[in-house]
Order: sequence, then C-alpha cells, then structure tokens
Amino acid sequence: MQRLYDFLRRHPTGVDSFWAVLLLGLIAISSTSGGPGGGSVIAEILIYGALCLVIALRRRAPEKMLLLATAAGVAQLALDVPHHPADFAMLVIIYTVASGNTRWASRYALIGALVAPALATIRWSTYEGSLSSEVIQTVFLTVPFVLAWVLGDSIRTRRAYWAQLEERAARLEKEREQQSRMAVVAERARIARELHDVVAHNVSVMVVQADGAAYVLDASPEQAKQALETISGTGRQALAEMRRLLGVLRTDEGGEGGEYVPQPDVEQIGDLVEQVRNAGLPVDFRIEGSPRPLPSGVELTAYRIVQEALTNTRKHGGPDAAASVRLTYFDDGLGLLVEDDGRGAQHELYEEGGADGMGHGMIGMRERVGMVGGTLDAGPRAGGGFRISVLLPIRAGR
Repeated sequence: MQRLYDFLRRHPTGVDSFWAVLLLGLIAISSTSGGPGGGSVIAEILIYGALCLVIALRRRAPEKMLLLATAAGVAQLALDVPHHPADFAMLVIIYTVASGNTRWASRYALIGALVAPALATIRWSTYEGSLSSEVIQTVFLTVPFVLAWVLGDSIRTRRAYWAQLEERAARLEKEREQQSRMAVVAERARIARELHDVVAHNVSVMVVQADGAAYVLDASPEQAKQALETISGTGRQALAEMRRLLGVLRTDEGGEGGEYVPQPDVEQIGDLVEQVRNAGLPVDFRIEGSPRPLPSGVELTAYRIVQEALTNTRKHGGPDAAASVRLTYFDDGLGLLVEDDGRGAQHELYEEGGADGMGHGMIGMRERVGMVGGTLDAGPRAGGGFRISVLLPIRAGR
C-alpha cells in the first residue's frame, strides 16, 4: 500500500485523468439512459468534454483550467445545456485553485462560487415557485461551492504553516550547528594557549640546554655528542611544529601571547577539591595507585576535567548535591572518575554542557581529552546524578 501511495503521489496527473475518464463514463451512461436534455448534442459533448479536461489537468495548469471551467459554464448558460453531474468539475477546480498559492485565482474562484448558483437558478427558473423557494434553492446550490473554496483555502493555510515550521526548524538547526562550531573553535583556542604555556617553555629550555651541552662536551665521547645534537635537533623541530599547529588553532590576538605562567597539574587537584568544599559542596577525593610524574598536557587536562565537572555540579546539582573524585594511576594511563548525586531541576541538562543546552561544557571536555588521545564517557547515573569517566594515556617518549 505504501508503494501504491508513493506511486500515486508521483503521478498526480495520471490520478486526475483516471477520475476524468470515470466522470466521462458517468456522462455517457446518463446520456444513454435518457438524462435531462434541452441543448444540442454537439454543445453538450463540447461542454462536458471541457469539464472532464478540467478534472484531468487541474493540478498541472489550475489557473487555465479555472478559465476553461468558466467558459464551459458560460456556454452552458448561453446554449441552455442543463446542469449535469459533470458540473462537479466546477467544485473540484474551485477547491484546487483555493488550495494553491495564486491569490487572484483563489479570489476569482470565490466570486464564481457565489455568482454561479444564482445565475443557474435564474437561467433555469420555472417561475412556478415562490421567490422564497428560489432563494432557498440558490442558497442550497451556493453552499457546496463555498465549502469547496473554504476547504481549499484551509489546506493552503495549513501547508504554508507547516512549510514555515520546517523552514524555522532548518534555520534553528543551522544556527545550532554554527554555534557549536564556534564553541569548538573558542575551546581549541583556549586549549592552544594553555598548551603553549605548558609546552613552549619546556621545549625552549631543552633546546638551549642541548645546544650548550653540545658545545661544552666536545671533548666527551662521540656518542654522547651525537646524542646531544640529536636532542637539540629534535627539540627545534618539535618547537617549530608546535608553533605551526598552535598558529592554526589560536585566534588572532594582535600580537604574541603574554608571559608564561605556571599551569595547574594533578597535585593541585587536592587544592581544587578543598576550594570546592569551602564553597559548600561536599566532595570525597581519593587517589588510587602509585603517583608518578605525568606529561604536562595530561596533568593539565586532568585538572581541567575535574574543575569543569565540579563547577557544573555546583551549578546544576541542586542544594543537597555531593560529589566524589577518584584519581587512579594505571601502568599506561591516568583514570578519572567524577560522580555526583545531584537532582536539581536542570541537572539533566548537564550532559549537554549546562542549562543553556548548547553542549559547550561537554564539547570542551571532549576536545581536551581528544587532544591527548584519551577517551571520555559521560552520562546519568543509576538512581540520579551524573557520571564522568576519563582515561588519559601516557605515551612514553623516545
């Protein structure tokens, strides 16, 4: 049935032609069974044929078929061709043009719906009934025409309404995607600045020390000298590549960045938790495994993830929320687990990054974790609250 329905929608003229042929058959049956006469046979054939053509082409050329129906109606009045089931085509064409977007044709059809029944009553009046009966007959003939126009106009209004809703939905979706891209760009710029502060100073120091060692250790074994020269070349190459990548990510600030400042690391997560506790949020903080030095980018990412998670718990977790932070050292990575039992009215929106529903918080977390090659899993907890699980790999350098 769905295939049949799709086929009919793709071939509207074929469907209308089927109904036109069916109407033509009814006209033939009515004529052979001694239907109402009065006009010439040729006139009847031409008029009824024109009305069948109106049915067949009503959606392909509605305005032209409206004029053709008008001409057929005028000829029917002038040549005294009596009303017939074929006149049903006039109702159909009135509905069709009223449901379209051509306003002059819709108004023209409404005028015709009001005038045609009155003209038909006057033309074929028997003058045997009272004036009131003639008026009642005219009203009864006018009602179907007016209803056809009203139905078509309501369909047009509904189509326009749905088209407006679809256009608005598409525009809002486009704006949302654009805002999401802007959020990604802004977060990458912020990450780039922080990574620049973390990495650039260390790499610069490595280059300077390696160059100095290469000059001082000329008398040392050749293997040590080559190793120092390799460190120097590798450091220069890494510094140039880092500046090139950060130049792509960072926004144009009209000059060089500011002074280098110390960046947060894993050891400062305890201070962060204590600060949050002083602000009124109970936090259970635990460290599992053997702490050891980590890459600066991993430490900064871990700190920012915990900071973002606890900040959102304070914002959206409700007045009685509590959180827990678990820091786990693995052999090949660092694990973070931040959970809360918040049940605030807007807490469920935290998965999208905040009460604004724009997803900037989660976008920032995923960008940070992705920069160091880690994985992030976030979602509601069973029984209420929210859970964020992060695994940050530790890649051994050469």
